[in-house]
Order: sequence, then structure tokens, then C-alpha cells
Amino acid sequence: MQVGGDERDLILEGTAELMNEVMARNDLTPDDVISVLFTVTPDLTAEFPALAARKLGFHDVPLICATEIPVPGAMPRVVRLMAHVDTQQPRSAIQHVYLRGAAALRLDIAQ
Repeated sequence: MQVGGDERDLILEGTAELMNEVMARNDLTPDDVISVLFTVTPDLTAEFPALAARKLGFHDVPLICATEIPVPGAMPRVVRLMAHVDTQQPRSAIQHVYLRGAAALRLDIAQ
């Protein structure tokens, strides 16, 4: 998810949108989620993206935030997540979500 700027509300809104899309597209509930790793590009420092997940009801799910490595020329203002989930779906059925400008990062799997 590419957010519009390094502002608390933009990071929280973008992260919430990304979480909601991942959950909906993969037919998941918070009980299916084992843990979530969030990363942000180094230009996003106004808020932890995990706070958005807490506000969505992920109270007892381990969440962690990290910063992506600062590769020259990398897309700015990107929030990513990797969710570890318990599901009966085969890996081929899992939908990977890239929203807004971040869709350009993985045109091969963005849906």
C-alpha cells in the first residue's frame, strides 16, 4: 500500500485498508491470523502501522513493525504486511494484495 504522506492518519487509514482487503480477499477472520509483520519504507515515521490492526480488533495477535532497507530509487511511502495465517486454502488460492501505487511493485501477483 502506498500512502499519500508521512502523516499519522494517512498511515493508519492506508494500513487499515490493506488489512481489510487482505482479510476479505482471503476469507479470513482475526482468529485465523497467527501473527503479522508490518514494514514501512524509511520515509514513514509518523505512526506504527500495527496500531491500525489493533484498532480493527487484532488485540491478541502478535504484531511487529520494521523498516525496509533504504534502497536508492525504491518506491516511497509504502506499507507492507506479511500475515502468518491458519487456513485450509492452498497457497495457489491465496490472494496477495498490493494497493494504490504499490501494485506496480509486483505486477506478477498483484490482484
